[in-house]
Amino acid sequence: MSAAPAFAVVDLELGSVAGVAVLGEIELATAPELSAALDDAIRRTAGPFVIDLSTVGFLDSTGIGCLIRARALLSADDRTLSLVCPPGSTRRVLEIVGVDELVAIYDTRDALTGSP
Repeated sequence: MSAAPAFAVVDLELGSVAGVAVLGEIELATAPELSAALDDAIRRTAGPFVIDLSTVGFLDSTGIGCLIRARALLSADDRTLSLVCPPGSTRRVLEIVGVDELVAIYDTRDALTGSP
């Protein structure tokens, strides 16, 4: 049995909404991989974009920079960014630095899609 990856970015299946789910910690060592994955996903999709941070256990300033950069890339094409991030330490960091004033943050994927 192999251990779960420490960090991964996987495509997110939310019907017609494009996006990715991030697994693990977002920090100095993983930020370049996250940026590359976000650039790729944004380039090959259209419309609203979602980043699911539900399983992110740690987020530092380099990770926040990745999210802000993704928002800028999407905004250049009149696309929106939404985050899925449940209450907890990662969500608190996003609120402290004001990311919640730039993008919509949802507690769950169901809250984002309006599913019961």
